[in-house]
Amino acid sequence: MPVRFELHGIALSGPTYKVGLMLSLAGEPFDYEHVDMMQGAHRQPAYLSKQRYGQVPLLIDRNNGRHLCESAAILEYLSDILGRFGGATLDERLQAREWLYWDFDRLASNVYRARTIKLGIRSAPAEVYEAHVAGGDAALKVLDRHLAGRAWIVGEGATIADIDIYGVVTYAGEAGLDLADFPNVMTWMTRVEALPGFASTKTLLPMESRVAA
Repeated sequence: MPVRFELHGIALSGPTYKVGLMLSLAGEPFDYEHVDMMQGAHRQPAYLSKQRYGQVPLLIDRNNGRHLCESAAILEYLSDILGRFGGATLDERLQAREWLYWDFDRLASNVYRARTIKLGIRSAPAEVYEAHVAGGDAALKVLDRHLAGRAWIVGEGATIADIDIYGVVTYAGEAGLDLADFPNVMTWMTRVEALPGFASTKTLLPMESRVAA
C-alpha cells in the first residue's frame, strides 16, 4: 500500500529539506520524486500542472489529493493534520507562525541567496553577495539573542518554527557564515539534531527518486 505523502524536490533545496525533515520527525514515510531542475523539469507542463509556481517543494497528500506549494504553508498544513509541532497553546501557535514569516523575510532570503552565489549556482557582483552575508549575519544575531536561556524557539518543545529555521541555518556554512559566532544557535541545532526521527540533508534528499521503504 502506498504511503500517504509524495514529496517532489531537489537535493540542493533548503525548502524541500524543511518539508522532508518535518515528515521524518513526525514519523511519516514519504515517496521522494527528484525534480531535475538543471534540465528544466520544473518548467514542463506536467510539473506545472501540479506545482503552479514551477518551484520546489511540492507535497502531494494522497489521502485527499491536495497539491501543496511553499514550504512554510506545507509545514503549517502538516502540523494541522498530523497534530505535531504546532505549539501547546494558541499563543505558541501564533508565535511559531510569526517566526516562519520572520525567517522568510530576514534569514532565509539572505542565507539561501548567499549560498547560491558562493556555490556558483547564481552569479552576482561581490557587493551583492556581501550584502546577503551581512543580512544573514544580522538575522542570526537576532536568533542567537532570542535563544539565550531557551531550549526551543517557542515554548517548551520543538515546533514548526524550529524545523523551518533549522532548514535554513544548516546551510549557513555553505553561504559563508561562521556559526561559531552564534553559540546559542549552535547549542539549539544540537538539540534539534537529537530529536527522534532527525535526518540530515543528504539522507533525506538524494539525487534520484526514491520510494519509501
